[in-house]
Amino acid sequence: MPIDTPAPPRFGVEEEYLLLDAQTGLPRDGVEGMIAALPGLRAEHEYFHSQLETATPPCVTAAEAFDSLAEFRVAASRAAGEQGLVLAGTGLPPLGGDVPGRVTDNERYRDIERTMRGMVHRYYSTGTHVHIEVPSRDAGVEVFARIARWSPVLVALTSNSPLWLGGDSGYASWRYLQLQQWPSSGYPPHFADSAAYDGVVQELVRSGALLDTALVNWSIRLSERFPTIELRTADAQLESRDAVAFALIFRALVASALHDRATGAPMAEPQRDVLRGAHWVAARNGLASELVHPESGAPAPAFEVVDALLAHVAPMLEAAGDVEHAHRFVERRRADGGAAEAQRRAWAAGGISGLLELYRASSEGAA
Repeated sequence: MPIDTPAPPRFGVEEEYLLLDAQTGLPRDGVEGMIAALPGLRAEHEYFHSQLETATPPCVTAAEAFDSLAEFRVAASRAAGEQGLVLAGTGLPPLGGDVPGRVTDNERYRDIERTMRGMVHRYYSTGTHVHIEVPSRDAGVEVFARIARWSPVLVALTSNSPLWLGGDSGYASWRYLQLQQWPSSGYPPHFADSAAYDGVVQELVRSGALLDTALVNWSIRLSERFPTIELRTADAQLESRDAVAFALIFRALVASALHDRATGAPMAEPQRDVLRGAHWVAARNGLASELVHPESGAPAPAFEVVDALLAHVAPMLEAAGDVEHAHRFVERRRADGGAAEAQRRAWAAGGISGLLELYRASSEGAA
């Protein structure tokens, strides 16, 4: 049955990439040269000199986000090739993760290195972050609770870090497991309102567990700079079109939660450890086998859960004109088993050379 739907909220996508040596596949410093080669294209430093970041402007339509990311990827991939590098859309480097990275010379990054110590000496975590505009911080905190049960399938849809230290980790997203080391990690607890959220964050800072309020590393958080919530679970994606399509699905999920909040719909609240377990299953399995179904709590085929998510957000996808983008993304995942499986196949067939070709082709074909 159709429902009244407000205008879709604006969204933005931050993409991070690894810079890998085109011959060895090892992480290699090169961000300064990359930024110099990409004037006017929103190229930014990340934590290590072997990482690069970009972000879309605030977007209303899928085309705006795709055009921004595709333009950047094609130009950045070309610039990387000219410098003997490969621009890699992967959550972790398949080789070389045991070697400490060189931290970008930035006061904040130096403070992070000082306070987090050995935990970040090899912090090659590279992700896709999605911002969705919300009407208030209170609304954002309630969205966290309303979408919690769907969060594990979001991890599965974007798992893209199966290889680590030259071998298969056995997980579709090994990066997700590494993120659990942070003092604030996993899905956030239920907060009554934004004041309660801010109170917990301030206590973490006061106790010394967090450097500052911007270092909150929950899977989803309130932005400190924008009127948005920010989802941080997704690994870096092989292709920019997948990052955008995922962002559209997440936007529809947030829009559904905001509609339910406005209409006073009841809210399911999964027990936190059960939810944590469902995330662990999603990070391990990706889309290759089973996930925990958010409605029954029982194991179910992964794409049965994905289809349930699409059905749940269908009215909001329709209202935003995003149905086709979302369904094409899911059909690609249905056909290839997910990006983690694509990496495993490339590794099995061609080792590091096969992986580098996969990364290169995925970025060069963005336009």
